[in-house]
Amino acid sequence: MKCDCAKVAAITSKYKGNRDSLVSILQDIQSEYRYLPEDALRGVARQLDIPMIQIYGIATFFKAFSLKPRGEHIVSICMGTACHVRGAPATLDEVKRRLGIEPGETTEDMRFTLETVNCVGACALGPIVVVDGKYHGGTGPAKVKKTLKKYTGRAIT
Repeated sequence: MKCDCAKVAAITSKYKGNRDSLVSILQDIQSEYRYLPEDALRGVARQLDIPMIQIYGIATFFKAFSLKPRGEHIVSICMGTACHVRGAPATLDEVKRRLGIEPGETTEDMRFTLETVNCVGACALGPIVVVDGKYHGGTGPAKVKKTLKKYTGRAIT
């Protein structure tokens, strides 16, 4: 996906070209494209007169940023201790099977990106599946199909 240079310029100018706003600028770009396209990062580097290595340093330091295209829906499986002992590995296996992808990958239709996280802080509700920031507690393998269906409008086989 090619980025729109005018959009990137508008995002940067929204912060008045302030270098201290780099993280906020990157967040806005990621919200627009669902990842940080290289040409967008190059545009920010030019507009803020910051070396690309510094921008890549920020973009790769924070887990919230992605340099690869991400799906419309982000599915995160908590693998923290409480979720793990309550069956998170089996839940992860079922999500992988239904989506046909591994953690860190995106479905071919760009609908879903799957990731694992160490803890989401809702240990009593484990295993937890978070989709687009919405927590789905007690999501064992049997609940995966129903949970994913909420985000597709159809059953996922």
